[in-house]
Amino acid sequence: MKKIQKIFAAILLLLILAAAYLFWISREPESVRKARAAARANRASKSLVDQTPLKIAQQLAPLATTNHERELAKEALRLADYEVDLAFDAGLHEALQNPPPLTPEAKAIQDRIKKAEKLLTADQEHAKLLSEALVKAPPTRQDALQEQLVQAQADMELDQDELDDAKGDFARAGGNLADRIQALKQEHEETTHGSESVLPTGTPPPAQVGLLHRVEQLLTLHSEKRQIQDAKDQADQSAATLQAQHNALEALVGEEQQKSPDLARHAMRRLDAAAGSHTAASERTTEEAAALLKSTEKIAADQKSMASLDKRVETLKELSAAYAQWIQLVTDKEWAVVHRAAVGLMIILVIALIGLLFSSWMNALVARLSMDRRQIQSLHTVTRVSLQVVSMLLILLVVFGPPGQVGTFIGLATAGMTVALKDFVVGFIGWFVLMGKNGIRLGDWVEINGVTGEVVEIGPFHTVLLETGNWTDSGHPTGRRVTFTNSFAIEGHYFNFSTTGQWLWDELAVALPAGKETFPIVDAIRKMVEEETRESGRMAEEEWRRATSSREMSGFTATPAVTIKPVLGGVEATIRYITRAHERFALRAKLNQAAVELLGK
Repeated sequence: MKKIQKIFAAILLLLILAAAYLFWISREPESVRKARAAARANRASKSLVDQTPLKIAQQLAPLATTNHERELAKEALRLADYEVDLAFDAGLHEALQNPPPLTPEAKAIQDRIKKAEKLLTADQEHAKLLSEALVKAPPTRQDALQEQLVQAQADMELDQDELDDAKGDFARAGGNLADRIQALKQEHEETTHGSESVLPTGTPPPAQVGLLHRVEQLLTLHSEKRQIQDAKDQADQSAATLQAQHNALEALVGEEQQKSPDLARHAMRRLDAAAGSHTAASERTTEEAAALLKSTEKIAADQKSMASLDKRVETLKELSAAYAQWIQLVTDKEWAVVHRAAVGLMIILVIALIGLLFSSWMNALVARLSMDRRQIQSLHTVTRVSLQVVSMLLILLVVFGPPGQVGTFIGLATAGMTVALKDFVVGFIGWFVLMGKNGIRLGDWVEINGVTGEVVEIGPFHTVLLETGNWTDSGHPTGRRVTFTNSFAIEGHYFNFSTTGQWLWDELAVALPAGKETFPIVDAIRKMVEEETRESGRMAEEEWRRATSSREMSGFTATPAVTIKPVLGGVEATIRYITRAHERFALRAKLNQAAVELLGK
């Protein structure tokens, strides 16, 4: 491993450790969880009736996805609703048996209510008397009685408004606890009729496959399991609290029975039928009889409360058992997800192993081929990269799963391939352009991106040139093959020195020493070149005229042109003439020989 790779790996390891430490310190402490549970219990204790079991069951109901889970969630809703009904009955019974003392404000409002009720009753009696008198009265008094009756009815409405206002003030001041509990119970019965509507309906969507989705499912199931476990703990805690209340109340009833001999012997009456086993009622005083009756009624009320507590404890235990079954179902689903994730990991390892073995086998197979060393090395690289790409695609398919929307996936894949293979696509289209009227042909002498050469191959994606020197210099091949992507035909430009007849301009340079008669020699050389190229020039002009319809190009001539310039030791004459591409070397040799003969004369 290189030094830079070791440094990069060390940085990654430090980042992983930092993330793990952040995850550890950001987790929810146990004290916070207990404090949250205590806060929920405190809020429940401050309310008149604890409706927490039903609210929790309603919150957990949407988590049920399978049929078995829906049945358990439905059972939890039923038991929680029954527990809340028992809590309302117990609260109402306690409020009637032991009403809390009224505050001075509430007492004053209660006096207002009594006065308003008395005044309303009096006005009702007065209106009733006026109605009876109006029926029996003569016509002369009916108008007066009608006015009095209307006034009495208005007074009744005013009294009713004052009574309603006083009752509202009494309720806000603490008022009658039993009435408040009864109102809450009625509201509960009206709002819980549709509790089962929170249960999910229909078939759940199929779970997404892929290792990453398995991890998401596992985290979701773990969160659901924790919520259900909190609900079970809450039910167990409530059952334990109610059981403690039952035991305390049972001990209190036992103490009350022991304090009174009559109440203590009351339990033995069915076993002892003797009439003298208890004090006769005729022997008790009025105060003793009243005290005994009050104690008996209190004990009977306490025993009724104990029976209610027994029902509530049993209901909460059943609710806890339902949550326990639900937790087991979620645990089974967790293990199923873990099993599928393990299968995905094994598939990834198998793909990696097969890719490694297949790569070794392909390397051995390619090494046996009787090919050039460079070709074998290129084939090694191609096979290795291809195997790595295929293995990575298969591993990504296992990790992320197949795409959910095939159309979208195909569109994105096509767009990605278009971007990645843009040069190949443009090159393939450029091949059609090169095959057109203004393209190039095999044997043409062209210049592409500053490289001049003869076209030796035109493929669907590439064009190959046999590089030559500058056409004004030697025009000889350099022995190098130059390959271009055909995209130059669309994105760039190219020069084709070959017309229809592959005509091109060539030059003949002649050095004339000092002391010679320059102009006659130059004129003789020009005539000689013109004579040798007359036929070629005429054919080139005809082809150029047919190739273009421009008026300016119609006057284009192929007559040789002469340029004279002084050089060291004499004068250099350059004659530019037209020739065919494949005849340029032969014609240049012939003209050079003629020029030498002319100079020798």
